[in-house]
Amino acid sequence: MDKLFRAKSTIEQWRILQAVVDYGGYAKAADKLNKSQSSLNHAVAKLQAQLGISLLEVQGRKATLTQQGETMLRRARQVLQDIEALEGLAGTLNQGWEPEIRLAIEIIYPRADLYQTLKAFLPLSKGSRLKITNEVISGSAEAILQKKADIVISNIVPQGYLANTLTTVKLIAVCSANNCDIDDDEITLEQLASHLQVVIGETGVSENKQGWLKAEQRWTVANFQEAIMILLENIGFCWLPEDLAQPYLSSGQLRIINIANYSNRVVPLNLVIPDRDGAGPATKLLEQLFYQRHGVEINSHQ
Repeated sequence: MDKLFRAKSTIEQWRILQAVVDYGGYAKAADKLNKSQSSLNHAVAKLQAQLGISLLEVQGRKATLTQQGETMLRRARQVLQDIEALEGLAGTLNQGWEPEIRLAIEIIYPRADLYQTLKAFLPLSKGSRLKITNEVISGSAEAILQKKADIVISNIVPQGYLANTLTTVKLIAVCSANNCDIDDDEITLEQLASHLQVVIGETGVSENKQGWLKAEQRWTVANFQEAIMILLENIGFCWLPEDLAQPYLSSGQLRIINIANYSNRVVPLNLVIPDRDGAGPATKLLEQLFYQRHGVEINSHQ
């Protein structure tokens, strides 16, 4: 194992050098740092001796950087910024602000709503990382039950968990506009079930058994974009969220399948905090931003 690096210089020495340069000399820097001019002279002289290079040249009353000094201070400024950010992070963590928030998002949740909410969160995040996973049906429920995420947006809410509905998503059955295997006229659900269905694979272990979801003949893919690419090859049909299907319907690439005596499937999407007692301030802030995005009013004591 390599030996731990031992620095010759200190953060304070680099801070003093930066001040001398930024304020144009030792006198003004000493005043700004509330230190004696002699202590600043000593710190910079010691820094140069420790590094074995000349960093400053004094011309009259003004101290200017040497070429080597310019290079070194440029790097030092970044180090000083990193140290400031690091110590700020420590203060944030001391206040209970989470360094990471895990989001499990049902795959049919509108992406525009997700991205706009995250955009609103960014300037308030205090550096919190986000880990976002897309879930499909049972995967969302398992994220709640197994507390795999801090915030879950799910169609399924397991018993015993509080949930608030954010929005509903309409699922429509579509196929390629050029698919001759599926009748342009009205067909029944039973007739549709005889055709190949492209489905999105569930991310959970437990398989959900909803009749609207799976015909006997089916191809399973990982996401809607792959499903759409298959449809555009005149293969099968798929239940797509209306917002995803709309551009392809407008362009004439896909068409809605006319199903007799059947209204489109409307799926509610709910926000769940699996571990309410363990939720920190960053999680609660992001939760509120989701509610604001959808105009949902929630009791703050919930």
